[in-house]
Amino acid sequence: MKHFTKFAVVAASLAFTASAQAASYKFDPTHTEVRFYYNHAGLSEQSGEWKVVRGDVEFDPEKIEETKVSVVIDPASIDTGVEALDEHMKNSDFFDVEKYPEITFVSTSVKQTSATGVTLVGDLTIKDQKHPVELDFQLNHNGPHPLGSYFDYYQGQWIGVEGKGEILRSDFGVGMFAPLTSDRVRLEISAEMREGGW
Repeated sequence: MKHFTKFAVVAASLAFTASAQAASYKFDPTHTEVRFYYNHAGLSEQSGEWKVVRGDVEFDPEKIEETKVSVVIDPASIDTGVEALDEHMKNSDFFDVEKYPEITFVSTSVKQTSATGVTLVGDLTIKDQKHPVELDFQLNHNGPHPLGSYFDYYQGQWIGVEGKGEILRSDFGVGMFAPLTSDRVRLEISAEMREGGW
């Protein structure tokens, strides 16, 4: 398909090294962010993130549509910068982290949308509420890490991505104060992944 050809040309022009077959990548916990943004009662946009994220990505640049993604987030790692809000978000009004210790995402399909872009569709599960979501991703890098010659940690093959999407938090049982505080939440993901992990 022409999109795959474009993808290969762009990758080569950026000196990316493509694998001959699908490889398994793991998230770098020090350079992975899953952030959320919401409107606070019409006054301002506020944000937070989950600090503990792990997962696997099966990726072959020549077979983008076969990409597989599995992610687990620890909801207790939520960080809004306001301790009292973090504690409230952890209790049964919101994420109820004692009863539901994981947020999960498992991809179900991938569609290439541009030379370096894909739409990733998958099932997001929060508090045992599972719904399909769409996330648009851009591939920033595929190949040796630019810092690999300086630090052993960065040796090997890496991919770097940025993604975004939207959900209705009420779909997942965390809709308190909606729509006064916006029901619609924007997700933004920035991640670096190393082939084979560590």
